[in-house]
Amino acid sequence: MRHTSIRTRFPPKGQPPLQFEVIFCVRGVISPLLANIYLHYVLDQWVMNWRKESAKGEVIIVRYADDFVLGFQHRQEADRFLKQLRERMASYGLELHPEKTRLIQFGRFAAEDRKRDGAGKPETFNFLGFTHICGTIWKSGKFTVVRKTVGKRMTAKVQSIAANLSKRRNDPIEQTGDWLKQVVRGYYNYYAVPGNQPRLQMFQRATAQSWLNTLRRRSQRSRWTWERFGCSLTDFCLSQEFYILTLWSDFAPHIPHIQDKSRVC
Repeated sequence: MRHTSIRTRFPPKGQPPLQFEVIFCVRGVISPLLANIYLHYVLDQWVMNWRKESAKGEVIIVRYADDFVLGFQHRQEADRFLKQLRERMASYGLELHPEKTRLIQFGRFAAEDRKRDGAGKPETFNFLGFTHICGTIWKSGKFTVVRKTVGKRMTAKVQSIAANLSKRRNDPIEQTGDWLKQVVRGYYNYYAVPGNQPRLQMFQRATAQSWLNTLRRRSQRSRWTWERFGCSLTDFCLSQEFYILTLWSDFAPHIPHIQDKSRVC
């Protein structure tokens, strides 16, 4: 989207008025920042006013840059809001992504309601790298939102690590290990949330296998075995021990309020 404005006050002497262009570049470095500023007025403030003036039930919104999720207590209000949202976006030259925009039943009573209607299990949705699933706490049976790493995201990350390891094949092992430790630790800091242990273990095994394959390719007479390789896994955050961050928030599940750390082996 492009907006053009012409400045007429105090133009340089002997020169025509300056023309400025503000360009919203898709997938650019500054794109999330521009989207955040623009949608603050187009979406955030409008949703707040709509909630106060038109909604009778609960309405929540969680937005990060140009990705957002809205929750409604009543289905009728969700249908009405979606129609008005499309109209508002169109008035600003924007449109909702046709494949990512969905209206689904999700929440504490979704499973019970869908079972009564014969509609099967509640649908899931992807947001901020996680697949959100209606689940229950196995000890109490209470409702909880289960978050798992989006499969495509994890596959892409593993492939990216494997490609970088291949480029670093002839670098010193300690240097490559330090780089890999930073990458894996950053991945854990984001994705280590309750319920995501199986995906984290899959990521561990795939990353460890990629590094072992790289070490074996350093020489035609490689003596790297799983037994020898396993001794170095702990030093580079690829052992079977990691920490799951317990994240809770009064406002949204993705806003971290770290209460404790639960060790998972």
